[in-house]
Amino acid sequence: MKVPLSQDFSRLVEFSPVSSPEQTVHGTTVLATRFDKGVAVIADRRATMGNLIMYEHAEKILPLDKTTLVAVSGAYAKSIETGRYLRHAFKYYERLNLVEISTEGKLTEISRALQANMAVSADGNGVFLPIAASYDPRSKAFGVYFFDLAGARFQSSGYACAGSGSERIRGVFEYLIRIKGPFESRPLDDVLSDDLVMLDIASELDSATGGWRKTLPSVFVLTESGYTEYEQKELSRLVAKL
Repeated sequence: MKVPLSQDFSRLVEFSPVSSPEQTVHGTTVLATRFDKGVAVIADRRATMGNLIMYEHAEKILPLDKTTLVAVSGAYAKSIETGRYLRHAFKYYERLNLVEISTEGKLTEISRALQANMAVSADGNGVFLPIAASYDPRSKAFGVYFFDLAGARFQSSGYACAGSGSERIRGVFEYLIRIKGPFESRPLDDVLSDDLVMLDIASELDSATGGWRKTLPSVFVLTESGYTEYEQKELSRLVAKL
């Protein structure tokens, strides 16, 4: 029996494909670690859509103000949009009240942004997870935080990570603490070297993570005087040692 040319293969084999959510560009992997004078935040620069590598120069670390950094994994467009909103919200609060928003207030706003995104996340689009690094000038304390999709906030004493590659390296953080001591007791270059090794491991075990062999990652450093972007020349020096 002849089958009409217009009849597709799925009908021929009586298979009804399940519709999947529209694919969006995603980014991974991000991590933050304490060191003796602050917090280092590092992110690979690969953005993917499904099994396609879309971009190798994505910026996933977003300074929200001079004492707050957020690194994002997941839906790239939605996370960048949310970061811009938070930046604006912090400035608006400061100009309206003539005082800087508290660290607790900033973290609460990040949680609220995630809660507001839950409806979009439910259908598989726009899912993203941030980690945050902050310095509270009032208490003179640094903090490293991670979140769930509902906006629940968790504080970590020494590190946080997110993204598909982070699942491959969670145990490595604890191993390094047991072998070398707490991250917050060690100098920046020592901690960054470990961060680069972990990012390399994640890239070997997770195709969505770019690592640093092709493109150097983004690195920001938060200290009492605010955040700075770690120089690529110095980063190349650390990579050369590895």
